[in-house]
Amino acid sequence: MENETLRPYNIRTAYLGLGSNLGDRAANLLRAVTALCDAGLRVRALSSIYETEPVDYLDQPRFLNMAMAVDAPRIERIDPFSLLKLCLGVETSLGRERAVPKGARTIDIDLLLVDGLVIDGVRDDVALILPHPRLHLRRFALTPLAEIAPKLRHPIFGKTIEQILDDVDDSSSVRIYVG
Repeated sequence: MENETLRPYNIRTAYLGLGSNLGDRAANLLRAVTALCDAGLRVRALSSIYETEPVDYLDQPRFLNMAMAVDAPRIERIDPFSLLKLCLGVETSLGRERAVPKGARTIDIDLLLVDGLVIDGVRDDVALILPHPRLHLRRFALTPLAEIAPKLRHPIFGKTIEQILDDVDDSSSVRIYVG
């Protein structure tokens, strides 16, 4: 798969998962969306905001999560590695600290799916796995993604996001956030 990491890409549509469980969670999500737009990404779709239980590391506050579909019309060329680097930069600029793995955070921006690509590689010190390796296991990521792209097909499993959500073995609470 090493050749995959050397191939140039021009992203048409990327699907991002955003989450926050520290500070003003809703404002953190809005700041992240704004920063991504300011960096040249165009929003194609935004999901509702969902309040979700923590998964994996349970001793932390509840999250707010959402999904967004983006493309890059104002950027001459962007590839998935550059997009991930951009997302990591936005996280840092918004105060993300990685003190505890899977712990509380002001903002988290994950690349979930990008144009049906399958990538497992490193470029310019950025490690990327697409599709997101735990997407199919996480109701908190699947629910907002299914809202904006229910018929989108997972490039490995061949199922739609809606089908994967219906089959997911995750009983964690995910509900629309009402503020």
